[in-house]
Amino acid sequence: MTETAERAAVACPSCSPDLETVHEVLTTGGGRATVRCTECGHTHKRQLATPTEHERDVVVSQNGDSFTATAEVPEDEHLAVGEEFLLETEAAVMTVRITSLELDEKRVESASVEDVRTVWTRAVGNVTVDATVHPKGDSHDGTRSETFQVPGDYEFVVGETDDLAGEEFTVEGIHLRGDARGYDHGKLDHAGDAALAKDVNRLYVRDETSSAWSMW
Repeated sequence: MTETAERAAVACPSCSPDLETVHEVLTTGGGRATVRCTECGHTHKRQLATPTEHERDVVVSQNGDSFTATAEVPEDEHLAVGEEFLLETEAAVMTVRITSLELDEKRVESASVEDVRTVWTRAVGNVTVDATVHPKGDSHDGTRSETFQVPGDYEFVVGETDDLAGEEFTVEGIHLRGDARGYDHGKLDHAGDAALAKDVNRLYVRDETSSAWSMW
């Protein structure tokens, strides 16, 4: 369900009339498409087969709530937990990440679309990140919880200081979500370790907000 430039495999009357080559689809309409051969650059019109699509229910989790939409998925698509795609809903077009795939009697992490009945996802365009905030110094007295609303691609880095929602803090540790991909560990706590907000289950941070004081 990833987005790529539309391409098609067809014969090119200029350089390959007997064998299919990769063509870029320029325009479609009237049952025919204008295509350009990526081998020789020749542009011509061809009749392209319309791929069969399956309509699937998509459950979207967002900030503790959930709702159901539908998506059209090509018949040869293979789905997997962690993949992201654009989903058109009644309210908006949003980026969602697959968290589970429901078959007839069980849930799996990957499957062909033909076998999938429901795609479970969560919204990752804008996310809420939970944080455990420790007070300044070495004491844990006064530890509190905080939440931050940030874009899904906002990056948190262990050892760096952030300023969000009036809170200034230094990131000390990052606990990742189960559907996060591309990380060596589920817990990041070395200086320079980084994670995107959409991959974060919980932040562990040190409060750096200056307290108001007066010498009088």
